Amino acid sequence: MTHSEDKIAIIGLGYVGLPLAVEFAKQFFVVGFDINKQRISELNSGVDKTLEVEDDNLKSVLTTDLNANKGLYITDDLEALSVANVYIITVPTPTDALNKPVFTPLIKASETVGKAMDKGDIVIYESTVYPGATEDICIPVVESTSGLIFNKDFYAGYSPERINPGDKHHTVTKILKVTSGSTPEIAKKIDDLYKTVITAGTHLAPSIKVAEAAKVIENSQRDINIAFVNELSKIFRLLDIDTKAVLEAAGTKWNFLKFSPGLVGGHCIGVDPYYLAQKAIESGYNPEIILAGRKMNDSMGSYVATETVKMMIKKGATIKGSNALVLGITFKENCPDIRNSRVIDIIEELQSYHVDVDVYDPWASKEEVKHEYSLDLKSSMTDLKSDYDAIILAVSHNEFLEISLDSLKSDKCVTFDVKSLLPRDTVDARL
Repeated sequence: MTHSEDKIAIIGLGYVGLPLAVEFAKQFFVVGFDINKQRISELNSGVDKTLEVEDDNLKSVLTTDLNANKGLYITDDLEALSVANVYIITVPTPTDALNKPVFTPLIKASETVGKAMDKGDIVIYESTVYPGATEDICIPVVESTSGLIFNKDFYAGYSPERINPGDKHHTVTKILKVTSGSTPEIAKKIDDLYKTVITAGTHLAPSIKVAEAAKVIENSQRDINIAFVNELSKIFRLLDIDTKAVLEAAGTKWNFLKFSPGLVGGHCIGVDPYYLAQKAIESGYNPEIILAGRKMNDSMGSYVATETVKMMIKKGATIKGSNALVLGITFKENCPDIRNSRVIDIIEELQSYHVDVDVYDPWASKEEVKHEYSLDLKSSMTDLKSDYDAIILAVSHNEFLEISLDSLKSDKCVTFDVKSLLPRDTVDARL
């Protein structure tokens, strides 16, 4: 079958699936499938609340014709998936309260594809997993649901997503794509398919396991490097040295790796290392460095809150019943994504000291924050107090550069700039 005859189904229309669906829809007929009815309704009206795809770009590819030659048909109807011969799964791969991998979304998506696919079809996974998960966990589900035999009746591939939420420069077509397939012929077909939309090019890995491993170590490497500078930040704070100034000085060396301290959340860096760690433990190896990095990064929210309380005490503040303002709840700057935001660790730690905490974030959805974290976001600056005993700038949204912190402070207010967004002499502390 030539690529011009391919019809693609993308399962999961979130931060990863939607941008990919839109790009493929410019050349192919694409069925975009999601189980969230509200999400389907919003997308069909031409609105992407994740802000990953511009509304005009989305509207330009939408179609209501299931027999169209190209375009994006968005639905939650399982029957519509049967027109496809290539299925791409882009669902979340979270961890549970004990940081164990949760495969439920992948398993459900695999069942969905198994019900729709025919002989000769291909299923491609983009969700981050540990090496071996595609063939050991997902493919057996497709086999049992479809009644088809792997690598005889249907084929598989793995092409890890590299979406960076909120990044308008490194968009899906501009990020080099790793591809793989369950046979050499299918691997080439999958690689050629992605080449039609990925202008940055592709890298064909020799196996699905290699592609899975490559993805999971990308984020593990970053996690470990951030953990190192977070530890440096703790050390330099004890030595009364400005960490940012140290990193700027060290960064003048040509081979110094430039990372900044901070909260490590989101759906990738704060999660993916646990997938690799789990597989390592199952294989009889204790991944010391990976887990040490995770432990360090997971400690930073409570560290910021505790250090803030210490500074408040030094200034003579009464902690119980004091007022604190946290600026930002999304996991990163200039992005509405609140998944796995570690800002919540700061908030909960302050609340454990009986501090009253207000949270303001112009990017986050009040409804999503309420649902996810049981927090009531302040709607606007006019809802904020003028006598906070502590202000913590947790996320470096551009809007926060325009805020006058002085108008929000009490006489003894402590300010902690987690992201080093503001000039050093205007805050009490920063990482």
